[in-house]
Amino acid sequence: MDEDPDAYGILKLRAEILELGSAIRQLQREGLDDAAAQLLISRKRAQLDHLVKANCAGDQLNIPDIRRS
Repeated sequence: MDEDPDAYGILKLRAEILELGSAIRQLQREGLDDAAAQLLISRKRAQLDHLVKANCAGDQLNIPDIRRS
């Protein structure tokens, strides 16, 4: 089975972003500082944007957009 490594990378980054979003919400509920998590999620979103834009030329990925989830 030949899988696209970029598609895997996009899915992995999206999963990480979802996890970070959940962690941020939990930190906020508990009244704790979430600045480090906010910075990390911003960096992950930038990586995701870069990877998605790099693959747009081929227009071969059909993955829903969840970057702002």
